[in-house]
Amino acid sequence: MQAFIPLLIMAGLAGTIAGAMVAVSALLGPKKRNPVKDQPFECGLPSEGMVHSPVPVKFYMLALLFILFDVELAFLFPWAVVFRDLGWFALVEMLVFFVVVGAGFVYAWKIGALEWE
Repeated sequence: MQAFIPLLIMAGLAGTIAGAMVAVSALLGPKKRNPVKDQPFECGLPSEGMVHSPVPVKFYMLALLFILFDVELAFLFPWAVVFRDLGWFALVEMLVFFVVVGAGFVYAWKIGALEWE
């Protein structure tokens, strides 16, 4: 239980600071709403309504695949740092990892998930 005391103090301090900031903002912030200032604008010009089109699902798929492969390949850096100390077993494990990541990449490529248009 002794090890959790600094963590509890830090969490309490962070909560107190966050609560104080919200309270001070509510007390000192502007109270009157101005309809002119509340209007949305873009580049200094009045808005013409909802003119943006929805983003295609392909964009999200490509973004998710990028994050997935980027995070998976980030595991290579710690492995490369201690490569000589790990031995043959770690080399085989990393080759299995490469095969799994490569198979996922090939599958995403075959189904067309990497195509932009």
